[in-house]
Amino acid sequence: MLGYFLTILITALSLLIVDLAVPGVNITSFPSALIAGVAIGLVNALIKPVLSLLSLPVTFLTLGLFSFVVNGICFWLASVLAPGFAANGIIAIILGPVVLSLVSTLLNKYFAEKGFGMLGSSEKAPN
Repeated sequence: MLGYFLTILITALSLLIVDLAVPGVNITSFPSALIAGVAIGLVNALIKPVLSLLSLPVTFLTLGLFSFVVNGICFWLASVLAPGFAANGIIAIILGPVVLSLVSTLLNKYFAEKGFGMLGSSEKAPN
């Protein structure tokens, strides 16, 4: 259970960095970032698999590049669902998820090295 809360917290922190780095992405407050983190998690868990499956032929034809579009659609949909979170413009919709993924990966790695045991893992990192 702690892993889910830490994942949402890291996603929220990552979204705040995306807000600074990507034009067109706007987060009004930290609570809005937390809500957006939950919305991104729900969209990625429930809607993204369906979109990925439906777009598989196009993704195959574009050698995987269409997956950026699917990620952008999911990012935009989360912005529609979460109050205080907006993704406006094609740059924000395509670049936002890429930056979010990079920052989130770096923060997850950082916290895992500090022994917080991300993603529900009960193992502690060695000192």
